[in-house]
Amino acid sequence: MVKHKAINMEPKLDHLEVERANFDFFLEIPEIDRKQVKFEVVKGSQLLQPLFEFSSACPGCGETPYLKLMSQLFGDRAMIGNATGCSSIYGGNLPTTPYAQNKQGKGPTWNNSLFEDCAEFGLGMRLAVDQQEAYARELLRRMSSVLGDDLVRAILESRQVDDAEIEAQRARVATLGQKLAQLDSIEARLLQGVADTLIRRSVWIVGGDGWAYDIGFGGLDHVLASGRDVNILVLDTEVYSNTGGQASKSTPRAAVAKFASGGKAVGKKDLGMMAVDYGNVYVATVAMGANPLQTLKAFREAESYRGTSLLIAYSTCIAHGIDMSTSMTHQKEAITSGYWPLYRYDPRAAYDGSKPFHLDSRKPTTAFKEFALKEGRYAMLARANPTQAERLLELAQKDINDRWHFYEQMAGIERTVSPMEEAAR
Repeated sequence: MVKHKAINMEPKLDHLEVERANFDFFLEIPEIDRKQVKFEVVKGSQLLQPLFEFSSACPGCGETPYLKLMSQLFGDRAMIGNATGCSSIYGGNLPTTPYAQNKQGKGPTWNNSLFEDCAEFGLGMRLAVDQQEAYARELLRRMSSVLGDDLVRAILESRQVDDAEIEAQRARVATLGQKLAQLDSIEARLLQGVADTLIRRSVWIVGGDGWAYDIGFGGLDHVLASGRDVNILVLDTEVYSNTGGQASKSTPRAAVAKFASGGKAVGKKDLGMMAVDYGNVYVATVAMGANPLQTLKAFREAESYRGTSLLIAYSTCIAHGIDMSTSMTHQKEAITSGYWPLYRYDPRAAYDGSKPFHLDSRKPTTAFKEFALKEGRYAMLARANPTQAERLLELAQKDINDRWHFYEQMAGIERTVSPMEEAAR
């Protein structure tokens, strides 16, 4: 009907029972069999059931799509340590939570830590799981003759590098549980309590830039140096979003924020390169709206890496002063201006004869000023102090040019000495 609009307000009670029935029907629609889905393509990934949904985040929030994707790929075995901030508010808006479970009753384990110690908190989860797994493996070896050498060997030697192998391990652990239930011994009861840790856990440390770049950076650096199998997801809004928009070390030059009312005078901290410097940390910058396939690839590579991984995700925010309905398309402009370069650093590539640093975005084709003045955080300075704005925007453009020049060189560098060169020495 012509008079109908996109949203037509009507009394709720007139439609409540009908829509409840419709929603119940929607929930009963069976999910796609994960074994039939191609995880490596964007369309395939979006057929997977999200175990993060119905959050209370701001409309158009740039953070939540990354958490949804993470929950689709790894959610039924994920353990999440979440720093206090926006992601903990919409992640644990009790008595409700957007984290869900599948038909098998499996879903993410979510915990919220203090703002300043989330990295240590998440690392503690990894250490606890590793200790329990080591204990389970020791008990399993002791009971090999009772449980069956073939089953025990298959469990202990399972690589669990992809979803199919993890599902196979789950089936083996279920068989193990059935056998243990028939045994009456102390060791059987002890192994029953920790058997689930034989299925690979996906441990995630999640927080914003205020935590990662600033208040929690000391702990974050400690985790980066640990070499442990944890995945760090930094939802980078480039400002303290949850507490009112204060400037952080992630805030770029020329942007206006609280404590930087005249435009931030210094450039943004390059957290990614600081992590790359360790050499054994997987690092990637992603922007889902600009390159969803690169984002998907980075998430899968990071989680498959058996060391520490750091994903820095460009997250649009109402504090940027943009039309949040353009949140995804706006990210494309951030990439074409060189403001947010996309790259992946994979330590595994350093030892197979290839170059570990992959520059995934193309050389900038638009001026930063053209992109920046579409955002309120830059435009307000141009209106209030045009001379200062022009000076800082020029310096910000130089930051972009210099960083791109550096990244281009990084993409051509071999990190390690080849075996032939080593022998020649």
